[in-house]
Amino acid sequence: MKKQNLVIAGGGSTYTLGMIMSLIAEKDNFPLKSITFYDIDAKRQERVAKATEIILKEKYPEVEEFNYTTDKEEAFTGADFVFVQIRTGGLEMRAKDEEIPLSHGVVGQETCGPGGMAYGMRSIGDMIELINDIRTYASEAWILNYTNPAAIVAEALKREFPNDNKILNICDMPAAIMVSFAGILDKEIWDLVPEYFGLNHFGWFTKIRDKEGNDLTDKLKGHILNKGFAPEDAEIAEDPSWKKTFKQVERMLTDFPEYLPNTYLQYYLYPEKMVDKVDPEYTRANQVMDGREKRVQELSDSITEAGTTEGADLEVDIHGRYMVRVAASLAYNIGDTYIVIVENNGIISNLPDDAMVEVPAQLTSNGPKPFAVGEIPTFQKGLIEGQLAYEKLVVDAYFEQDYNKALQALTLNRTVVDTPVAKEILDELIEANEDYWPELK
Repeated sequence: MKKQNLVIAGGGSTYTLGMIMSLIAEKDNFPLKSITFYDIDAKRQERVAKATEIILKEKYPEVEEFNYTTDKEEAFTGADFVFVQIRTGGLEMRAKDEEIPLSHGVVGQETCGPGGMAYGMRSIGDMIELINDIRTYASEAWILNYTNPAAIVAEALKREFPNDNKILNICDMPAAIMVSFAGILDKEIWDLVPEYFGLNHFGWFTKIRDKEGNDLTDKLKGHILNKGFAPEDAEIAEDPSWKKTFKQVERMLTDFPEYLPNTYLQYYLYPEKMVDKVDPEYTRANQVMDGREKRVQELSDSITEAGTTEGADLEVDIHGRYMVRVAASLAYNIGDTYIVIVENNGIISNLPDDAMVEVPAQLTSNGPKPFAVGEIPTFQKGLIEGQLAYEKLVVDAYFEQDYNKALQALTLNRTVVDTPVAKEILDELIEANEDYWPELK
């Protein structure tokens, strides 16, 4: 089994240590020759990298080389895989993405509604530049992108790189939900076979089966309706905000019992409730800065100061394991099934072919082989078409520098709807993002 050369773009991310622990947990399935971190923030990256050196020395000595750099050529030359997890503007801009809509009584969330548009408009340019840099030095590397908002980023990358078949956009949220399904069913997530359709952060599980073909969907629905639903992945299990998010699945399933929903649908189905539960003076971004970010930085520092991982609270999370298993299936032609984002091309027969949809696909060394979904019901189709139009208009607005298309996008979005409110929010987002967005005319 060939050992891979891996680059993690966004090496200073708060998710990096979890990714490293996932790589260690999966080292027999995805063996590595080298790991390289790349980030534009040298100081932030170094803090995580110094701890990673110690972790690898103690837990993954088989890795022959570990480097961290801000130099593109050094980072990407010889790469087999690049995992991309960048956040343009950092958590400080995420806070503005959330605060501005909330000040107008509109959902403030990093990937949904106006906040998602703001984040997407910032991400597109940096993602295009990064892909070009990778391709300059590693023309055949697999690029696995989980930079948010994945739907908008995937749409933009499809337009900019239409013939690059080794870019795959992925989200770990379906997997995080499936971890909780597995807990209910007393199984491992890898034992479950999902049927799923939608857009990123906008989809539904239609069936959950085990590998023997047994349909477990009704059992799951019954448990959720009678006993509730809670996060179980290590990264989010004790997070109060995520507990409330998973609790909302019970409400969604009560109102719309046909399918098991993605948790993010709460923002589109109950926008007023989502606004009411958030403190606009202390948003989710503030919680992350005071919570996960601080915790990861302190953990990194403590490992570095101690010179050992002994006693360190290092967790393997589904975010990392899912990405690593996807990479292994691509690298070694395993053909396992994962939920990924691909161009529709008839998969969902009553949606446009050029839609970037999130569906199960068999992953081989030749890329994803998605399974046909067929026609979807009118309710889900209508919701998806509105969201898809919003996503496409956001990307149009970016490439065409078109103010009116950005306004159309926000007006279409179910979290906003009202045109005057959309305009007020858009104008404030433009001012807040003047260093990141193209000038809209």
